[in-house]
Amino acid sequence: MRIPDEKIDEIRNAADIVDVISREVSLKKRGKNFVGLCPFHSEDTPSFTVSREKQIYHCFGCGAGGDLFRFMMEFKKISFVEAVQEIADFVGIPIEPESGYSEKYKAQEELYDIMSAAVRYFTEILHKSKEAEEARNYLIKRNIKPSTQKLFNIGFAPYGWDNFLTFAKQNGIDLQKARLLGLIDTKQNGDYYDKLRGRVIFPIHSTNGRIIAYGARILDDSEKTAKYINSPETPIYSKREVLYGLFHSKEEIRKLDRAILVEGYMDLISLFQEGVQNVVASSGTSLTEEQVTLLSRFTRNIYVLFDADAAGQNAALRSIEILLKHDFDIKVVSLPEGEDPDSFIKKHGREKFQEQLQKAQNFFEFTASKYASEGRFDDPSTSAAALREIIKSLALVKDELKLNFYIKSIARKFNLREKLIEKELDEFRKSSSGRNETRKVAAASYARPQVAAAQKANPYERELARLLLSGKEEIVDYILEKVGSESFRHPNLKKIAEIVAECHKQNNVSTANILDHITEEGLREFLRLWLMKDEQISTISDKWDNFYISGKLEKDTLEHAVQTVRNYFIYKIEEEIKSNNELIQTNNDEMLHLELLKRNKELYEQKKELLNN
Repeated sequence: MRIPDEKIDEIRNAADIVDVISREVSLKKRGKNFVGLCPFHSEDTPSFTVSREKQIYHCFGCGAGGDLFRFMMEFKKISFVEAVQEIADFVGIPIEPESGYSEKYKAQEELYDIMSAAVRYFTEILHKSKEAEEARNYLIKRNIKPSTQKLFNIGFAPYGWDNFLTFAKQNGIDLQKARLLGLIDTKQNGDYYDKLRGRVIFPIHSTNGRIIAYGARILDDSEKTAKYINSPETPIYSKREVLYGLFHSKEEIRKLDRAILVEGYMDLISLFQEGVQNVVASSGTSLTEEQVTLLSRFTRNIYVLFDADAAGQNAALRSIEILLKHDFDIKVVSLPEGEDPDSFIKKHGREKFQEQLQKAQNFFEFTASKYASEGRFDDPSTSAAALREIIKSLALVKDELKLNFYIKSIARKFNLREKLIEKELDEFRKSSSGRNETRKVAAASYARPQVAAAQKANPYERELARLLLSGKEEIVDYILEKVGSESFRHPNLKKIAEIVAECHKQNNVSTANILDHITEEGLREFLRLWLMKDEQISTISDKWDNFYISGKLEKDTLEHAVQTVRNYFIYKIEEEIKSNNELIQTNNDEMLHLELLKRNKELYEQKKELLNN
């Protein structure tokens, strides 16, 4: 069922997020907000905050957050439509389904239905068909219990060229769409045939439990064919955006506030079966930005546990950089030579596995150990290069306190002065930022100085973005008219401004509606955390309600917006003047000097006009 957008807005506007959440969580008023113990992870001190003003919630412990619909979905493990229906019942608004689905939605739903039907077919074959005897024996040999097989919907595609094809025809499945999903393929003459034959099927679930793809493994490793066939990219599946097993493991990950990252399906299934249930798998691919962003919704503490061979250890090394970028606390687990997570836990059990976790190294210790085993510290020249690689990773650590501890650890291990490591770190950051090179290029090419100046972050952007999220039409109107979303330089603030502009066209600039229009989870989290931090400030200090640079203006008024826009443009002008003066001092071209002086005169006039208005 599709619920019209207008009806969703009506339900959202009629419900109060505090009333909805307080039915499930005990909340206490604290300043403007309400706080309580988070229902999504274990805690003793309340970090779960609900804003009545913005109609959103955020947990400062585990990072969970969203609007009232998101809360119901996560708390009750229900779909978006079910969450809307439940809240509609609570506020007494009847829902009549829209007469027709959108074409895109209908097409996606059909793909979901085909994939679900296929998995039901494969699982039934595994459990009931004589043809699957070999597959059942394979799973017994791999110590995968029948209950675990059912939990993960494991199935079997029988040998033969038309078994699933016949099933699809008998059940009215669109064959072109089945081909799109990688379930069947076509011969040169255009006839269809089964793509999956004699393979164990591992279905892949979305985070909310829908079957979206598969991995299909051969039974006999000696066969001269691909060990795995994986689903192609489809409208319902992007390999970069999915972590295998997250649907089954997300609650345990939240509860323990840590995840174990493994490579393959069997690694995850074996660990899960033995009671290690805070585990996800990258499905044999290199970890991606999208996967890490997804995992960060549930925890920022991770144990990387790849195979003990060289390929597995190199994959662990590659994962470190992307995890550090997303501010994860990283531990790397090294298993004994020749072992993988699947084989280790079957041989040694859960208790020994937990001991391996306790021996895990932080990213610096792991990287240093790996380089030492490769002999990279045996020679002064290779030692310096290896140490610089470690410092390159260190530059990604955002937490200054952690960074300080890492610097001390490196200094102790290599008997170096901390100042030397700090110097190398600063040099790397400078070279990666490219500031010096940009300035040289700008001066040499006589680039328009305002272009260079515009790249520097304007401190008033943040306040302008916050005002765009005030929910007040007149303020949003004014800022979009005077500044425009295209003027923002900070990447996240620019995206937010663009989304507000879209919502403005639809005449709904409420914070909850803006959050709904953000599809990128990392940006949603950035916005929630930012807004709720502002709310925390407001509950701590009454002075915040009247704070502004002048000390005279209340926030979230049109007058405040006008003053912020004025200050935004004054700052831009001052930065351009400053940049022009620097170029005049460093460049000997007289024609350029005249052009810049003329431009500065125009800028001073513009600034004077702004100050007088």
